[in-house]
Amino acid sequence: MVTAAQRTAPSTVRNWLIGARLKTLPVTFAPIAVGIGIAYSLGPLSGSRTALTVVFALGFVLGTNFFNDYSDGVRGADDDRVGPLRLVASGQATPQQVFRMGMALYIVAALAGVVMAVTVSWWLLALTVLCALGGWFYTGGSRPYGYWALGDISIFLFHGVVAVCATVFIQLGHVPLLALGAAVPIGLLAGALLMTNNLRDLPTDAPAGKITLAVRLGDRQTRQIFVSRICCAFAAGLLLAFARPWALLVLGAVPFALIPVRRVLGGARGSDLIPVLEHTCLLLLAFGGLLAIGLAR
Repeated sequence: MVTAAQRTAPSTVRNWLIGARLKTLPVTFAPIAVGIGIAYSLGPLSGSRTALTVVFALGFVLGTNFFNDYSDGVRGADDDRVGPLRLVASGQATPQQVFRMGMALYIVAALAGVVMAVTVSWWLLALTVLCALGGWFYTGGSRPYGYWALGDISIFLFHGVVAVCATVFIQLGHVPLLALGAAVPIGLLAGALLMTNNLRDLPTDAPAGKITLAVRLGDRQTRQIFVSRICCAFAAGLLLAFARPWALLVLGAVPFALIPVRRVLGGARGSDLIPVLEHTCLLLLAFGGLLAIGLAR
């Protein structure tokens, strides 16, 4: 919950870093790693294209984090939240400052997208526009889709299908079926990460008018879906072993799933779910890294 002291404290570099939500970056790096692993197995890698992919992804993901901070802050959705501070809701920065930060990061991402469009394929201009609109309208605009239980399908698509397939396309110029298959478990784990966040915010989202899938399902079913997504992610990863036997390496990520699953099924609530969020990030990073290695062989 935001305290009075937080609301009056001056903005610092540390607070801006917290506001960027850096701890959730595995949701960005995991699909890129998997895409690079697939591309490596099918053709030579380009270092410059890899760097542009990372800049593109980080610009849009971090920019979206700040836009979410801005939009949720001005709507009052973060006023009574539990977890890391949000810049607008806590008074660490003005809405205008947070909005400008998000815009600056989007511009960096868009420039990377334009360079890739010129050097790789003009289709990447459409991808740039899609990512910009998808990120902004998640919580921005008059009818943000993140407030209407569409955030889960969005994160599956953007952090699973789009992220993995776009990474491969930027390297190879086409998208093999293997990339679509590999995107499924990554998207499921990204969805589990979002569900952890929404489970934590369940008591405050509905009063603020933020109707997430967790709000629609309720506490019990949200916990069940969280666990089922993790289980399905491992099942999907194992199915990839029919095409690439080394995909079985994902079993090495099982220990990272034990803590979040046990705590969610054990009824953790509020601030007790923050470690669950962190361990789910570690699970995504471990799973993505092992899958990338397995698919690269």
